Amino acid sequence: MESPPLFDLKTYLQAKQEQVNDELVRSLPPAESSRIADAMRYSVLAGGKRLRPVLCLAAAEAVGGRSEDVINTAVAIELIHTYSLIHDDLPAMDDDVLRRGKPTCHVAYDEATAILTGDALLTLAFQLLASPEDTADVPSDKRLQVIHAVAAAAGHKGMIGGQMADIGSEGNRIALSRLEQLHMMKTGALINAAITTGAILGGATSEQIRHLHKYAQNIGLAFQIIDDILNVEGDPALLGKAVGTDEEKKKSTYPALLGLVESRKLAASRVKEALQALEYFDKKADSLRAIAKYVIDRKR
Repeated sequence: MESPPLFDLKTYLQAKQEQVNDELVRSLPPAESSRIADAMRYSVLAGGKRLRPVLCLAAAEAVGGRSEDVINTAVAIELIHTYSLIHDDLPAMDDDVLRRGKPTCHVAYDEATAILTGDALLTLAFQLLASPEDTADVPSDKRLQVIHAVAAAAGHKGMIGGQMADIGSEGNRIALSRLEQLHMMKTGALINAAITTGAILGGATSEQIRHLHKYAQNIGLAFQIIDDILNVEGDPALLGKAVGTDEEKKKSTYPALLGLVESRKLAASRVKEALQALEYFDKKADSLRAIAKYVIDRKR
C-alpha cells in the first residue's frame, strides 16, 4: 500500500498568504490618499510570514469551516500584529531601525507618524471585526465572542501586558515560569486568539476549541523560543532585522536562562504537545500539524 502524500506546506502557505495579502490591500486606505495611509500601507505591505492570519484560516478549516468566512477576522489580527511591531520598534521601546528588511516606520516617516500609524491599524482592525457588511452572515453572539477574544488578547492581560512585563524584565534575571507567562501574554495571546476565533467562526464545538487552545498555547511558546534563538544565531539577511539585540538590552530570553541546546529541546517538547492536541482532529487539521513543525524549523 502506498503511503499517503505528505502535506505540501509551502504551497498551502503561498496560497493563504496570497489570500491574506489581497484582502489586506482591499482593507487598507488607498495609496497616496494621505500621509497616514501611506505609512499604514508601508508597514503592512512590507512583507511578513502572515502566520497569525494563516493560523486563523487553518483553524477554521480544521473544524470544517471555510477560510473565506474568516478572512476578515484573519486580516484584522494581522493589522493588530503589525501595529504592535510598529510600536515595539519605537525609540522609547526597542529602538529598532530595520523590520522585514526595510527601515522601521518611525525611520521611514517619523516618530509621531509611526505612533499614529499603529493607532490607526489597531482601530481599523476593530472596524473590520465589527463591519456590518463583512459580518452580515455571522450570528451576533459569535461576532461578539470574536471581538471580545481579540480585544482581550491585544490588551493589558495579553499582548500589551506581556510587552510591559518584557520591558520590566530587562536587566533582571527572572524565573523560567515568569518568562513563560510573559511570552504567553506577549506572543501567545494573539496567536491563541487567531486560532480560537477561526475555530469559532468555522463552527467548532467547545471540545474542539479546548484542543485547539492547547495547540495554540504550545506553538505560541515554541514560536517565541525559536525567536529568541534566532536573535542569537539567526541570519540578519533572512530575518530582515538585526540579531544580538536581546543580549545588548539584557533581556530575559530562553537562551539566556537555559542556553541554546536546552532552549531547542524545550521548543521541540512544546511542538510535540501541540501535535498531541491535534490527535483529536482528522486530516482537515494537517495544515495546523505542518505549521507546528514549521515553527521549530524556520530560519526567519
